[in-house]
Amino acid sequence: MIKIGMVGVGDISGIYLKNLTQLFKEVELVALCDLVKEKAEKASAEYHIPKIYDTMHELFADEEIDIVLNLTRPYEHFLVSSEALKAGKHVYSEKPLAATLEEGLELVKLAKENNLFLGGAPDTFLGAGIQTCRRLIDSGFIGRPIGAAAFMICRGHESWHPDPEFYYKHGGGPMMDMGPYYLTALTNLLGGIHSVTGVARTSFEQRVITSKPKAGEVIQVEVPTYTTGILEFDSGAVGTLFTTFDVHSNSQARFEIYGSEGTLLVPDPNTFGGPIYLLRQEEKEYRELPLMFDYGENSRGLGLADMAKAIETGRTPRAGYPQTLHVLEAMSAFETSSRNRAAVNLVSKFEREKPMEAYPVTGMLL
Repeated sequence: MIKIGMVGVGDISGIYLKNLTQLFKEVELVALCDLVKEKAEKASAEYHIPKIYDTMHELFADEEIDIVLNLTRPYEHFLVSSEALKAGKHVYSEKPLAATLEEGLELVKLAKENNLFLGGAPDTFLGAGIQTCRRLIDSGFIGRPIGAAAFMICRGHESWHPDPEFYYKHGGGPMMDMGPYYLTALTNLLGGIHSVTGVARTSFEQRVITSKPKAGEVIQVEVPTYTTGILEFDSGAVGTLFTTFDVHSNSQARFEIYGSEGTLLVPDPNTFGGPIYLLRQEEKEYRELPLMFDYGENSRGLGLADMAKAIETGRTPRAGYPQTLHVLEAMSAFETSSRNRAAVNLVSKFEREKPMEAYPVTGMLL
């Protein structure tokens, strides 16, 4: 049984706590740490987690812990992950890998030097939706993939999130917050990215919080909130990606993969399931296809469970640093391209790991 220590017991921790204690059967969550100790105490009582630590370094010193689960805010990811790696722990982090490419490269260097696994969210690409799409594409249902279009459109998080300021600070913004879902799905469907050409803007210098308990407070925006551009994949396919916190919209925009013989409508990559629609050249309209894999519901922690299995069996994790670093470099390239008014060739290379394999018991992996 692989033992997990969680650092950060904030808003996203609830689904991890639930899934790591109730769904995934080959990991055990044994320790919690948060700067607000009451949060850790509440989670410990509700989910029967035996250990609470006052500091992350105390948690890192626990010899029982194999993997540190980093659920801190994006600008804190580097410090927590780097200290865990230095302490000899494998690390699985919420997205993004780090707030900057330079920090991500340093984390990868530490992981390599210490022969440790490093990876992280999003793991939605391991769910039934994207895995079914991958099988369809790899099996030739749309012919040769030639392009893609993915759009994440909303008016920001200050109308619903209880503490939305960090979304507009260093490490935040729509590309760094939501881009990982789309880029991770795209690379798992189409392969590695060769270059990025992007435009990034900050449409509003201030945002007013309208959600409780901080309604009326003003956020000074430090990051681009309207980012769009073109992706050239190693395969030759061309993709469009658009992420924004600036647009009034009452529905999520489309995510499509275009092939020489058909088009695939992909589910929202922020979910594990969702409907899939295929249009073949022989047909006049889209038809919905069934999901062919498990984990169609909210299965956050699936990538962590996969890392635990990789430690046990000696294989590479599906959500490892080759993926999270490649996605981080691609996200960073949008802003670099916009600033320099030129395409940016990516240095990191990405090769897809093997697709998910079915196991008769939900919560156990191969």
